Amino acid sequence: MIARFTAGFATLCLLFAPVFAQGAAKPTDPQIAHIAYTAGQIDIEAAKQALEKSKNKEVRDFAQDMVRDHAEVNKQALALLAKLKVKPEDNDTSRALTKQAAAKRDELAKLNGVAFDKAYVTNEVAYHKTVNGALENTLIPSASNADLKGLLQTGLKIFQGHQQHAEHVAVDVK
Repeated sequence: MIARFTAGFATLCLLFAPVFAQGAAKPTDPQIAHIAYTAGQIDIEAAKQALEKSKNKEVRDFAQDMVRDHAEVNKQALALLAKLKVKPEDNDTSRALTKQAAAKRDELAKLNGVAFDKAYVTNEVAYHKTVNGALENTLIPSASNADLKGLLQTGLKIFQGHQQHAEHVAVDVK
């Protein structure tokens, strides 16, 4: 089951590849904003699912952190975009992420107990690695607006902490 889940995540990474590949068209600030917001929303939804299904204190604490932190960053992003009068632009990457996340939530919904906890945390590690890489290598360098770039850099620091936290929880989930 976890192997299938991990294979599904590899598909998610491939969805990022066309936009994040070197030499691909540089995403615009409105597209970057939409991708970043979408990635945050996906993690919030995954965390809410974990809060509904998991009984493991560490997993639940981690999920609560995900909801809190991603909601706060998304709130700041929306406020910045309103201030700048920029409307996030839906794009192929955002749509692909949303579709893949829905499939992952459906797959996780079929798991319970330790199997769910392990699959959720494994996905969180891989998801944060991918999103952090995209932020660091594509989204931040592509952002034109200094305020957007700054918010993305702040988000990256927070999300790198999430990755480390998820890695720690993954070791302890039994």
